[in-house]
Amino acid sequence: MAEELLRLRVADDEGVFALRQAGRHVAAAVRLDLQDQVRVATALSEIGRELAAHAGTVAVAFLLDRRPAPRLLVEMEYAPARDARRPKEGDAAAARLMDLLEETGTEARRTVRLAKALPADVADVAGATLADLRARLGRLQPATALEELRTQNAELVEALEDVRRQREELRRLNTELEETNQGVMALYNELSSELEETNRGVVALYAELEEKSDQLREAGEAKNRFWANISHELRTPVHGVIGLTRLLLDPAAEPLTEEQRHQVSLVAGASDTLLSLVNELLDMAKAEQGRLAPRRTFVEVSSMLRQLADLMTPMAEQSGVRLRFDAAEAGALILVTDEVMLTRILRNLVANGLKFTDEGEVRLTTRRTPDHLEFVVADTGVGIPPGEQERVFEEFYQVPGGRPGGTGIGLTYSRRLAHALGGDLSLESEVGAGTTVTLRLPAYRSLAELGLTHVLVADAHDAGRRVLRDVLGDVAERVSEAGDPRTVRDLAAAADPPELILLGSGVSPADAVGGPDGPPPGTAVVLIAPSDAAVSDETRPERVDAVLDQAQLAPVMLADAVARARTRRTARTP
Repeated sequence: MAEELLRLRVADDEGVFALRQAGRHVAAAVRLDLQDQVRVATALSEIGRELAAHAGTVAVAFLLDRRPAPRLLVEMEYAPARDARRPKEGDAAAARLMDLLEETGTEARRTVRLAKALPADVADVAGATLADLRARLGRLQPATALEELRTQNAELVEALEDVRRQREELRRLNTELEETNQGVMALYNELSSELEETNRGVVALYAELEEKSDQLREAGEAKNRFWANISHELRTPVHGVIGLTRLLLDPAAEPLTEEQRHQVSLVAGASDTLLSLVNELLDMAKAEQGRLAPRRTFVEVSSMLRQLADLMTPMAEQSGVRLRFDAAEAGALILVTDEVMLTRILRNLVANGLKFTDEGEVRLTTRRTPDHLEFVVADTGVGIPPGEQERVFEEFYQVPGGRPGGTGIGLTYSRRLAHALGGDLSLESEVGAGTTVTLRLPAYRSLAELGLTHVLVADAHDAGRRVLRDVLGDVAERVSEAGDPRTVRDLAAAADPPELILLGSGVSPADAVGGPDGPPPGTAVVLIAPSDAAVSDETRPERVDAVLDQAQLAPVMLADAVARARTRRTARTP
């Protein structure tokens, strides 16, 4: 509720002077600054003069309103004159000077209300302080016209002085701004020059980097050509040496002395080692060129390990180290991979273990985890220092102070083969305790384990679609069919799109799944390609996730292709 500070009546010019004086004193009493005091007094005199001239008598009340925020409230009540409209020229000026100007009431009695926001500390004015304020305002004496004119002149002089000070301050700020602008322009010009120079340096650096990249690319291509050419050139004489040793060791040939047979056997073993090294160099060149493509087949792990044991046992006997194959689980393990590449990796790992182990054993263990099939080769050899354990995977790198021999590409070659098979190779070692190398390959999962829901088989021929359905069997909850690319697109765009599309013969991948309006991002696509089409995972069309040779179309191979397609599709889908 508003609290009254002062009440007075205005009926003539002297009353207007008194109203102006009262407005200034009340504004000062409620802690408004000098400029706001002048604004309040001026607004009241403008409105008061018009109301007194129109109505004759005006009742004015000064109120302190504390809610919602403290403000000075002035209510000017009057009785409108009959048949005359109140002039409102002063309303526009008062509205600019005050925070509120409104008029309410009836035809017989109306009230003009003006308000000015007050400082927040005015809310503390209460009790005796407020009573003292009312008393001081009540003792105000009406000012004469001359006194009011003198007061207004003083206010005008003060306002002019404020304007002068503001003009001087503005002139000073303009001078500073001009100096600042000059400094900014100088800095801008300096930065522009430096930036232009930097850009020239960057352009030159890019040109140099591009030249270096071209040189590195040419050097890499030259190295790959050298490896490929020298490998091809070496294979011919090596094959010749191997053939000659076999002829000499043939029982039907002329008999050799025991020493001659031993020497020829050593030549044969060295030739086999050299041929293996040449093949590794050739595969390294293919891997760097992205041409090392695995030939995936069904692998019986137990059979593959038996062959590896027969191959490596003579080397173990010669070194005096036990070679153990812990293949208890191998009989239950199957794998779809490139058996030649897998055998080469394991042969390298076992050979490294035998080479760096003086006594104890080298053990190869197989085990299955939920996502991987692991081949672990552990030895009890000299071990590798911690700082060298990752560097041993660099080309031609050998641990300083280690045993001489070898080329330093065995582990590099093995890791690249592991990556080509979709797996990885890791190493753990402790000096004096031995080394453990783990090859992880994606675990095989049958079609039933893949949990297929909706599969779309697409082939231009009824027989082709029937073959695909027969290979799937009853492992999918739902199987749809399509005989042309348009039907494939329509079914892929339906409310219930397939999670897997099998593209057979006669259906173009570009027309069926290519382009921006192809299958949803989460739909995997497997292409069943004829053997003579020369299509592989490395050369597959853009939207195809995996390729399966038509000659290998069987449940085991299809399950592997679907798993690879799903993995690639998951990696590509955000």
